[in-house]
Amino acid sequence: MSKILKVNKPSDYSAWVGQSDSHELVTVIDYSEVSPFRHSLNSYGVYGLFLQGEGDDLDLVYGTGKYDSSEGTLICVAPGQIGGKEDNGEFIHMSGWAVLFHPDILQGTGLEKDIKNFSFFDYRINEALHMTSEERDVMVNLIRQLRNELSFEPDAMQNRIIVGFINLLLRYAQRFYNRQFVSRTVLNSDILSRFESLLKEYFDSERQLTLGVPTVAYCAERLCMSPSYLSDVIRRTTGETANQHIKSYVVQLAKNKLVAGMNSSEVAYALGFDYPQHFSRTFKKITGETPSEYCERRIK
Repeated sequence: MSKILKVNKPSDYSAWVGQSDSHELVTVIDYSEVSPFRHSLNSYGVYGLFLQGEGDDLDLVYGTGKYDSSEGTLICVAPGQIGGKEDNGEFIHMSGWAVLFHPDILQGTGLEKDIKNFSFFDYRINEALHMTSEERDVMVNLIRQLRNELSFEPDAMQNRIIVGFINLLLRYAQRFYNRQFVSRTVLNSDILSRFESLLKEYFDSERQLTLGVPTVAYCAERLCMSPSYLSDVIRRTTGETANQHIKSYVVQLAKNKLVAGMNSSEVAYALGFDYPQHFSRTFKKITGETPSEYCERRIK
């Protein structure tokens, strides 16, 4: 059985690497100050941002995937996830940074709701953020300022300021992810092409008759990526989410079948819908008209 470190609060991880904390809900770790320390496979009850440093070469595990980290790589984790590397007795040296914060620090703040919009917390480790040296400098400067704030005596404003720094870190991470999506246009186009080929193969082989209409989770798994990452790539490439793109694809197939003479119920079952009403709602949501209205307009 794997040895798992339960990180239910930031200090659980800090204690593992040999650092004491001044704040119970937030910790900032400079790995160069606590190295060497042993590996740990972590079960997270907190949010974490892990920024790899120069020369760090770690074979990390996240969920069921592996990733060879490099300088400028930012890995983000959320409560309920597992990541790291199982303790094998080896001591490692690192020079990057870690920021861990408990969800309780966000209570009553705008970030408590907004944090759900940062989809990169649900990315797989092979979808980590690869920053330029300038971007890394921005993140490190913010982390240093956050760490400096944690060293002050607590007062009525401290937690708000801490959350402000966390908010900035997350928004810069989103900005840099957006840049990464744009700079990888060719890769994104390839993902879109593979996505559409997968949909075509799915319906050509009539899998919808046993599995139903394909889901984002199914497609993402077949494309070896997380549903959140796939949806973000498709949205930035086409303007639609992955789910919307699937529905648009299915509706186009439906139009072809309706024009060929099939009625609405026949089309619904042929495309994997459990109920004709569900098909009609999906069709109208995409086209603005019901299947019968579409057929009547085509006849006129």
